[in-house]
Amino acid sequence: MHMFKRLWPLYRPGLPLVVLSLVQIALVSLLSTAQPQIIRFVTDLVLEDGQWQYLVPGALAVIGVAVVQGGLRFGQRYTMEFVSTRVVARLRAQVYSHLQRLSFAFYDQAQTGELMSRATADVDAVRMAAGMALVNGLTHLGSITAVVVAMFLMDWRLAVVSLLFLPLLVHAIARFQAGSRAAWGEVQAKTAHLSATLQENISGVRVVKAFAREEGEIARFREANESFQAANLRAIRLSAFWTNYMNFLTAVGAVAVLWYGGRRAIDGAISVGTLVAFNAYVTQLVGPVRMLGMAISHFTRAAAALQRIFALLDTPVEIADRPGAVDIAEAAASTEGDCAGSAAAGARPGRVAGRVTFEGVSFRYAGGVTVLQDIDLDVAPGTKVAVLGLTGSGKSTLLRLIPRFYDPTAGRVLIDGVDVRAVTLASLRRQVAIVPQETFLFSTTLRENIAYGRPDASREEIEAAARAAQIHDFIQSLPEGYETVVGERGVGLSGGQKQRIAIARALLTDAPILLLDESTSAVDVATERLIQQALDRLMAGRTTFIIASRLSTVMKADLVLVLEDGRIAARGTHDELIRGDGLYRRIYELQLRPVEEVV
Repeated sequence: MHMFKRLWPLYRPGLPLVVLSLVQIALVSLLSTAQPQIIRFVTDLVLEDGQWQYLVPGALAVIGVAVVQGGLRFGQRYTMEFVSTRVVARLRAQVYSHLQRLSFAFYDQAQTGELMSRATADVDAVRMAAGMALVNGLTHLGSITAVVVAMFLMDWRLAVVSLLFLPLLVHAIARFQAGSRAAWGEVQAKTAHLSATLQENISGVRVVKAFAREEGEIARFREANESFQAANLRAIRLSAFWTNYMNFLTAVGAVAVLWYGGRRAIDGAISVGTLVAFNAYVTQLVGPVRMLGMAISHFTRAAAALQRIFALLDTPVEIADRPGAVDIAEAAASTEGDCAGSAAAGARPGRVAGRVTFEGVSFRYAGGVTVLQDIDLDVAPGTKVAVLGLTGSGKSTLLRLIPRFYDPTAGRVLIDGVDVRAVTLASLRRQVAIVPQETFLFSTTLRENIAYGRPDASREEIEAAARAAQIHDFIQSLPEGYETVVGERGVGLSGGQKQRIAIARALLTDAPILLLDESTSAVDVATERLIQQALDRLMAGRTTFIIASRLSTVMKADLVLVLEDGRIAARGTHDELIRGDGLYRRIYELQLRPVEEVV
């Protein structure tokens, strides 16, 4: 009930329709008692008094009640399904919005298939419970209540005898609910695992085929599929047992009515019509009790799904706007101080100048692994910084702290003298353009991919960015040009082509700070040279951090940072560092010079 209470705010906009559906449910429940009473009335008149003229009107009355019930059932089902689809749409929107706001740290450990299962299968389980199962459950519960009340009003002795099974029925429902919730919770978990296995296999299908691991992956999927099937069968077996047990208890009630009621009818204590009506009422209990069991199964499955959904929604957003956060451009413009003030003064309206400062910055991941330690750095606007280091030295993490993908565990990162934690994320990230190491393209047109950071960009601006990234000619050679739709994650394009599109996307944002994470690692030397020429023109007045693997990039940098074990082991220009005998020279000998010699 606690979880369903959390759904109430989503129901509130559709409250009038909920009330209408409840009124219809009440009317259906009351009408469920009408047919046996009509049968009782007609039976007594026909069999005891011989008034056969009431037989046809009685039959028409039964049909009329059924028609009215059918109309009311349609109305209640439609109105509640209408409300439930909107409730679930809002719930799914909440899940999606929360996923958009969760930090990089969350996605470092989350599985895509698991998250997709929560947003689809789990939400769909809630839809079934919030609509059809809720209507059916309330309808059948109301029908059971109305029938029991009618039976007591007719003959309380016979009602007591026919309902002796009711305590056992309540006990069965309680046992069924408890066991079903655990069983369906396991089913939802197995569904998520199956989805994650499938998604991972499809995403990595090229690796699978490259290593001829198809049979191994089939076996892995078969194991997950069989585990899901076993959990599903356990839940179904539980549902089948308790549902049939409840049907059996209802049948016991019918036998009690025939035994005890028949004797009372023979003794003349009740009429034959009353006995027939009682038997009809007990028969009516069979369907609602069985369907109530199915509704409970849906509710318990939805409860398990809601538990997983709310666990996701309750995951804290670690990187978020703090209370009182302001626009970074406005904050930088009003910042006082020699260093920050001069930077802000050189910025255009709506933009920062681009001074990046690290003050005693340290960072470690949730697992406790320290990646950066005591980083002190002050980069003037327009400076090109090359970041070097062995694998795991913290190069990418250093760059990710600037747009606040992570918050430092100690120290602070400033842009134009403003702590990035004191400004809005949207305003901060508008000042930073990024070309990540792993290029991601959406399954849409090349034009929309390039303009992703600026959807309102004109065609001329898009083409200018593409020319600067040396991808315009290739795009124009395609049959549909900029309207060409690329495959999922850019399938169909080479690594260099995808990287140049990503560079065009970053350049189009016209941000004062550029982060290039191995941005030219997948292009040939000739293309890299053309891209570098364009970047040299476009980086004028921009602060640029480059994680580079080629000597040509490093030599053009104004500042080279060498990271070792999360610390800045050396800093300076290429000419200054190459004269030493430290880590930079080792990296030069191992990584930079061999690449230059090969190309």
